[in-house]
Amino acid sequence: MTKITDIPRKIWDALPFTGAPKPVVTHLELSGVIATSSRTGKSLNLRRVEKALDEAFAPGNLKAVALSVNSPGGSPVQSRLILDRIRLLAKEKEIPVLTFVEDVGASGGYILAIAGDEVYADPSSIVGSIGVIGGGFGFPEAMSKLGIERRIYTAGENKSQLDPFKPEDPADVERHQVLMDALHEIFIDLVKARRGDKLTTEKNIFTGEYWHADAARSYGLIDEIGDVRSVLQEKYGKDIKIKRIETDERSLIQKLLAQHPQAMPSALVSADEIIDTLETRTQWSRFGL
Repeated sequence: MTKITDIPRKIWDALPFTGAPKPVVTHLELSGVIATSSRTGKSLNLRRVEKALDEAFAPGNLKAVALSVNSPGGSPVQSRLILDRIRLLAKEKEIPVLTFVEDVGASGGYILAIAGDEVYADPSSIVGSIGVIGGGFGFPEAMSKLGIERRIYTAGENKSQLDPFKPEDPADVERHQVLMDALHEIFIDLVKARRGDKLTTEKNIFTGEYWHADAARSYGLIDEIGDVRSVLQEKYGKDIKIKRIETDERSLIQKLLAQHPQAMPSALVSADEIIDTLETRTQWSRFGL
Protein backbone atom coordinates (compact mmCIF):
# COMPACT_ATOMS: atom_id res chain seq x y z
CA MET A 1 0.00 0.00 0.00
CA THR A 2 1.40 3.39 -1.02
CA LYS A 3 1.72 5.96 1.75
CA ILE A 4 1.25 9.68 1.17
CA THR A 5 4.85 10.19 2.20
CA ASP A 6 5.97 7.92 -0.65
CA ILE A 7 4.49 10.16 -3.36
CA PRO A 8 7.23 12.10 -5.18
CA ARG A 9 7.22 15.83 -4.53
CA LYS A 10 6.69 16.73 -8.20
CA ILE A 11 3.57 14.57 -8.43
CA TRP A 12 2.28 15.80 -5.07
CA ASP A 13 2.63 19.44 -6.11
CA ALA A 14 0.68 18.75 -9.31
CA LEU A 15 -2.31 17.15 -7.56
CA PRO A 16 -5.39 19.41 -7.62
CA PHE A 17 -6.14 19.13 -3.88
CA THR A 18 -2.64 20.27 -2.80
CA GLY A 19 -3.17 23.91 -3.76
CA ALA A 20 -3.18 26.06 -6.86
CA PRO A 21 -1.51 24.38 -9.85
CA LYS A 22 1.76 25.86 -11.05
CA PRO A 23 1.54 28.35 -13.91
CA VAL A 24 2.49 26.88 -17.29
CA VAL A 25 4.29 28.44 -20.25
CA THR A 26 4.71 26.37 -23.39
CA HIS A 27 7.88 26.73 -25.43
CA LEU A 28 8.55 25.70 -29.01
CA GLU A 29 11.26 26.41 -31.54
CA LEU A 30 10.73 27.91 -34.99
CA SER A 31 14.05 27.09 -36.59
CA GLY A 32 15.29 26.78 -40.16
CA VAL A 33 14.92 28.22 -43.63
CA ILE A 34 11.28 29.09 -44.39
CA ALA A 35 9.89 27.42 -47.51
CA THR A 36 6.74 25.72 -48.74
CA SER A 37 8.66 22.47 -49.03
CA SER A 38 12.15 21.11 -49.56
CA ARG A 39 13.63 18.02 -51.10
CA THR A 40 14.25 16.53 -47.65
CA GLY A 41 11.22 17.96 -45.83
CA LYS A 42 13.27 20.05 -43.39
CA SER A 43 11.93 23.49 -44.29
CA LEU A 44 9.99 25.62 -41.83
CA ASN A 45 6.40 26.13 -42.98
CA LEU A 46 2.86 26.23 -41.61
CA ARG A 47 2.15 22.60 -42.39
CA ARG A 48 5.13 21.49 -40.35
CA VAL A 49 4.34 23.62 -37.27
CA GLU A 50 0.53 23.99 -37.16
CA LYS A 51 -0.01 20.90 -34.99
CA ALA A 52 2.67 22.06 -32.55
CA LEU A 53 1.15 25.55 -32.42
CA ASP A 54 -2.28 24.12 -31.57
CA GLU A 55 -0.66 22.03 -28.83
CA ALA A 56 1.21 25.06 -27.48
CA PHE A 57 -2.03 26.95 -26.81
CA ALA A 58 -3.89 23.95 -25.34
CA PRO A 59 -2.69 23.38 -21.72
CA GLY A 60 -4.72 24.39 -18.69
CA ASN A 61 -3.40 27.16 -16.45
CA LEU A 62 -1.46 28.49 -19.46
CA LYS A 63 0.07 31.91 -18.83
CA ALA A 64 1.95 32.48 -22.09
CA VAL A 65 3.44 30.88 -25.18
CA ALA A 66 7.18 31.32 -25.76
CA LEU A 67 8.67 30.93 -29.25
CA SER A 68 12.38 30.64 -29.96
CA VAL A 69 13.08 31.97 -33.47
CA ASN A 70 16.21 31.03 -35.40
CA SER A 71 15.76 31.66 -39.13
CA PRO A 72 17.53 33.59 -41.91
CA GLY A 73 14.21 33.89 -43.76
CA GLY A 74 12.78 32.43 -46.93
CA SER A 75 9.22 32.36 -48.22
CA PRO A 76 7.29 35.55 -47.35
CA VAL A 77 4.02 33.64 -47.77
CA GLN A 78 4.90 30.87 -45.30
CA SER A 79 6.31 33.45 -42.89
CA ARG A 80 3.03 35.36 -42.96
CA LEU A 81 0.93 32.20 -42.67
CA ILE A 82 2.77 31.13 -39.52
CA LEU A 83 2.47 34.62 -38.02
CA ASP A 84 -1.25 34.75 -38.80
CA ARG A 85 -1.86 31.34 -37.18
CA ILE A 86 0.01 32.41 -34.04
CA ARG A 87 -1.96 35.65 -33.78
CA LEU A 88 -5.28 33.85 -34.38
CA LEU A 89 -4.59 31.36 -31.59
CA ALA A 90 -3.38 34.11 -29.26
CA LYS A 91 -6.60 36.04 -29.81
CA GLU A 92 -8.88 33.00 -29.46
CA LYS A 93 -7.19 31.79 -26.25
CA GLU A 94 -6.42 35.29 -24.93
CA ILE A 95 -2.84 34.21 -24.27
CA PRO A 96 0.23 36.48 -24.67
CA VAL A 97 3.06 35.39 -26.97
CA LEU A 98 6.73 36.07 -26.24
CA THR A 99 9.31 35.52 -28.97
CA PHE A 100 13.04 35.06 -28.46
CA VAL A 101 15.44 35.55 -31.37
CA GLU A 102 18.43 33.20 -31.17
CA ASP A 103 21.24 33.37 -33.78
CA VAL A 104 19.17 35.05 -36.49
CA GLY A 105 15.73 36.57 -36.83
CA ALA A 106 16.09 38.16 -40.24
CA SER A 107 13.85 38.73 -43.26
CA GLY A 108 11.13 36.06 -42.97
CA GLY A 109 12.67 35.09 -39.64
CA TYR A 110 11.93 38.59 -38.39
CA ILE A 111 8.31 38.15 -39.49
CA LEU A 112 8.16 35.14 -37.16
CA ALA A 113 9.71 37.22 -34.37
CA ILE A 114 7.08 39.96 -34.58
CA ALA A 115 4.35 37.39 -34.08
CA GLY A 116 5.15 38.01 -30.41
CA ASP A 117 3.49 40.61 -28.22
CA GLU A 118 6.98 41.05 -26.78
CA VAL A 119 10.19 40.39 -28.73
CA TYR A 120 13.48 39.50 -27.04
CA ALA A 121 16.93 38.64 -28.38
CA ASP A 122 20.36 37.52 -27.25
CA PRO A 123 22.99 40.29 -27.22
CA SER A 124 24.70 38.62 -30.20
CA SER A 125 21.53 37.92 -32.20
CA ILE A 126 21.22 39.25 -35.76
CA VAL A 127 17.92 41.05 -36.34
CA GLY A 128 16.29 42.84 -39.28
CA SER A 129 16.91 42.46 -43.02
CA ILE A 130 13.51 43.98 -43.82
CA GLY A 131 13.77 43.73 -47.58
CA VAL A 132 13.20 41.46 -50.56
CA ILE A 133 15.86 39.61 -52.53
CA GLY A 134 15.79 37.66 -55.75
CA GLY A 135 18.37 36.57 -58.28
CA GLY A 136 19.76 33.90 -60.51
CA PHE A 137 22.39 33.21 -63.16
CA GLY A 138 22.69 33.83 -66.88
CA PHE A 139 24.28 31.45 -69.39
CA PRO A 140 23.76 32.86 -72.93
CA GLU A 141 27.48 33.13 -73.78
CA ALA A 142 28.26 29.71 -72.35
CA MET A 143 25.57 28.17 -74.55
CA SER A 144 27.04 29.84 -77.61
CA LYS A 145 30.55 28.57 -76.85
CA LEU A 146 29.22 25.06 -76.31
CA GLY A 147 27.25 25.15 -79.55
CA ILE A 148 23.92 24.68 -77.76
CA GLU A 149 20.77 26.06 -79.38
CA ARG A 150 17.99 27.21 -77.05
CA ARG A 151 14.47 26.20 -78.14
CA ILE A 152 11.51 27.52 -76.18
CA TYR A 153 7.88 28.01 -77.14
CA THR A 154 5.36 30.18 -75.31
CA ALA A 155 1.85 31.59 -75.53
CA GLY A 156 2.02 35.03 -73.95
CA GLU A 157 4.75 37.55 -74.75
CA ASN A 158 6.08 37.75 -71.19
CA LYS A 159 5.97 34.05 -70.36
CA SER A 160 9.73 33.54 -70.74
CA GLN A 161 10.89 36.71 -69.03
CA LEU A 162 14.22 36.50 -67.15
CA ASP A 163 15.09 33.31 -69.01
CA PRO A 164 18.66 32.52 -67.83
CA PHE A 165 19.59 31.19 -71.29
CA LYS A 166 18.80 34.47 -73.08
CA PRO A 167 20.47 37.89 -72.77
CA GLU A 168 18.92 39.95 -69.98
CA ASP A 169 16.03 42.14 -71.16
CA PRO A 170 15.81 45.55 -69.39
CA ALA A 171 12.01 45.45 -69.66
CA ASP A 172 11.97 42.10 -67.81
CA VAL A 173 14.20 43.53 -65.08
CA GLU A 174 11.95 46.57 -64.70
CA ARG A 175 8.82 44.43 -64.34
CA HIS A 176 10.56 42.22 -61.77
CA GLN A 177 11.66 45.27 -59.79
CA VAL A 178 8.08 46.53 -59.65
CA LEU A 179 7.03 43.18 -58.19
CA MET A 180 9.82 43.21 -55.61
CA ASP A 181 9.01 46.79 -54.59
CA ALA A 182 5.37 45.79 -54.02
CA LEU A 183 6.41 42.83 -51.86
CA HIS A 184 8.74 45.12 -49.93
CA GLU A 185 5.88 47.51 -49.17
CA ILE A 186 3.77 44.60 -47.89
CA PHE A 187 6.66 43.62 -45.58
CA ILE A 188 7.06 47.19 -44.34
CA ASP A 189 3.33 47.55 -43.64
CA LEU A 190 3.36 44.30 -41.65
CA VAL A 191 6.28 45.44 -39.49
CA LYS A 192 4.62 48.80 -38.85
CA ALA A 193 1.33 47.10 -37.95
CA ARG A 194 3.00 44.75 -35.45
CA ARG A 195 5.57 47.14 -33.92
CA GLY A 196 3.55 50.36 -34.15
CA ASP A 197 4.86 53.31 -32.15
CA LYS A 198 7.77 51.24 -30.85
CA LEU A 199 9.59 51.86 -34.15
CA THR A 200 11.91 54.85 -34.38
CA THR A 201 12.39 57.06 -37.41
CA GLU A 202 15.77 55.49 -38.22
CA LYS A 203 16.02 55.77 -42.01
CA ASN A 204 17.77 52.44 -42.52
CA ILE A 205 15.15 50.24 -40.82
CA PHE A 206 13.51 49.20 -44.09
CA THR A 207 16.56 49.09 -46.38
CA GLY A 208 17.29 45.40 -45.85
CA GLU A 209 20.08 46.14 -43.38
CA TYR A 210 20.44 44.00 -40.24
CA TRP A 211 21.88 44.66 -36.79
CA HIS A 212 22.95 43.14 -33.49
CA ALA A 213 20.35 43.06 -30.73
CA ASP A 214 21.27 46.29 -28.94
CA ALA A 215 20.96 48.35 -32.14
CA ALA A 216 17.74 46.54 -33.04
CA ARG A 217 16.34 47.47 -29.62
CA SER A 218 17.29 51.12 -30.08
CA TYR A 219 15.33 51.15 -33.36
CA GLY A 220 12.28 49.48 -31.80
CA LEU A 221 12.63 46.23 -33.73
CA ILE A 222 12.79 44.26 -30.47
CA ASP A 223 11.69 45.11 -26.94
CA GLU A 224 14.44 43.81 -24.71
CA ILE A 225 17.52 41.61 -24.50
CA GLY A 226 17.02 38.35 -22.61
CA ASP A 227 16.79 34.56 -22.76
CA VAL A 228 13.74 32.32 -22.42
CA ARG A 229 14.15 30.97 -18.90
CA SER A 230 15.32 34.20 -17.28
CA VAL A 231 12.54 36.28 -18.80
CA LEU A 232 9.81 33.74 -18.00
CA GLN A 233 10.94 33.35 -14.38
CA GLU A 234 11.09 37.11 -13.97
CA LYS A 235 7.59 37.59 -15.39
CA TYR A 236 5.82 34.54 -13.92
CA GLY A 237 7.90 33.50 -10.92
CA LYS A 238 10.56 30.91 -10.11
CA ASP A 239 7.99 28.09 -9.98
CA ILE A 240 6.91 28.56 -13.59
CA LYS A 241 6.57 25.25 -15.41
CA ILE A 242 8.01 25.44 -18.93
CA LYS A 243 6.50 22.77 -21.16
CA ARG A 244 8.49 22.09 -24.32
CA ILE A 245 6.52 21.43 -27.52
CA GLU A 246 8.23 19.49 -30.30
CA THR A 247 7.86 20.59 -33.92
CA ASP A 248 10.09 17.90 -35.45
CA GLU A 249 7.93 15.11 -36.87
CA ARG A 250 10.77 13.00 -38.27
CA SER A 251 10.86 9.32 -37.47
CA LEU A 252 13.00 7.96 -34.65
CA ILE A 253 15.54 6.62 -37.17
CA GLN A 254 15.77 10.02 -38.88
CA LYS A 255 16.30 11.76 -35.53
CA LEU A 256 19.04 9.32 -34.57
CA LEU A 257 20.79 9.78 -37.91
CA ALA A 258 20.54 13.55 -37.54
CA GLN A 259 22.22 13.33 -34.13
CA HIS A 260 24.84 10.85 -35.36
CA PRO A 261 25.43 11.58 -39.08
CA GLN A 262 28.61 9.52 -39.07
CA ALA A 263 26.42 6.45 -38.67
CA MET A 264 24.69 7.08 -42.02
CA PRO A 265 26.12 5.04 -44.93
CA SER A 266 27.38 7.36 -47.66
CA ALA A 267 25.17 5.59 -50.20
CA LEU A 268 22.09 6.86 -48.36
CA VAL A 269 23.03 10.52 -48.90
CA SER A 270 21.01 11.51 -51.96
CA ALA A 271 21.62 14.27 -54.48
CA ASP A 272 18.48 15.99 -53.16
CA GLU A 273 19.95 16.10 -49.67
CA ILE A 274 23.19 17.57 -50.98
CA ILE A 275 21.34 20.27 -52.97
CA ASP A 276 19.08 21.01 -50.00
CA THR A 277 22.10 21.38 -47.73
CA LEU A 278 23.81 23.76 -50.18
CA GLU A 279 20.69 25.90 -50.52
CA THR A 280 20.29 26.05 -46.74
CA ARG A 281 23.94 26.94 -46.23
CA THR A 282 23.60 29.75 -48.77
CA GLN A 283 20.74 31.29 -46.76
CA TRP A 284 22.61 31.09 -43.45
CA SER A 285 25.94 32.24 -44.90
CA ARG A 286 24.47 35.67 -45.70
CA PHE A 287 24.69 36.32 -41.96
CA GLY A 288 28.11 34.76 -41.42
CA LEU A 289 26.71 31.52 -39.98
